[in-house]
Amino acid sequence: MSAVKAIGLTSVEGYLKGELTSEVKHELIDGHVYAMAGTSANHERISVNVLRKFGNHLENNPCEPFGSDMKLRINSNFFYPDVMVDCNFDNSEPYFTKTPIIIVEVLSKSTRRKDTTIKFMSYINIPSLQEYVMVEQDIVDVQVFRRSEGWLAKHYYLGDDITFESIGLTLSVAEIYHRVQNDDMVEFLNNTAEQ
Repeated sequence: MSAVKAIGLTSVEGYLKGELTSEVKHELIDGHVYAMAGTSANHERISVNVLRKFGNHLENNPCEPFGSDMKLRINSNFFYPDVMVDCNFDNSEPYFTKTPIIIVEVLSKSTRRKDTTIKFMSYINIPSLQEYVMVEQDIVDVQVFRRSEGWLAKHYYLGDDITFESIGLTLSVAEIYHRVQNDDMVEFLNNTAEQ
C-alpha cells in the first residue's frame, strides 16, 4: 500500500473505531492519520508470493502469517505491513498485532522513504522482531536486516537463495519475484529460456 498525505489528527481510540468502518485503510503515525493508496500489480504479486510461501511453510505451526489487512501496533502508532509473521498473536486484540518476528515491506516510489526511515526505525525496536525485509518492485533487489547481524543490510539478487531464519524457510529470489514484470525479471526469463 502506498501512503498518501496526512488527513488529520486523532487518538488511538478514534483511529481504531474509524478503521472498523472505513473503506480506505489508514496508518496512524505520531497522531497523524495517513490514507493508504492502492498498489500496483507487481507490488501485489510480490506480497502474495511471499504470503503464500510463508503460509504454506507455517501450515502446521503456531506461527501464522498475515497480509496487508492486519495492523501492526507500535506504542501509539499503527502500520499495515505487506506481510508479517506472528508466533504469539493476542486474540483479545483481533485487529492488530504487537509481536511479529518477521516483517516484509514491498517498496515503491511513494513508500520507499517511509519504509526505509520511519518504519525501519520503528520496526527494529520491536522486541520480538528478528528480521525486516524490504523488497524492491521496480528492480530485483531484496534487502534483509537481521537482529542477529546488528540490523545490517544484506542484499539478494536473482540466482540467490534467502534463508528467513526467524521461520526456518529458504526461498529463491526468483520465487519472490514470480510473475513480476520488470526489466530485471524479463532479462532473467529470457536468459533462462535461451539456456
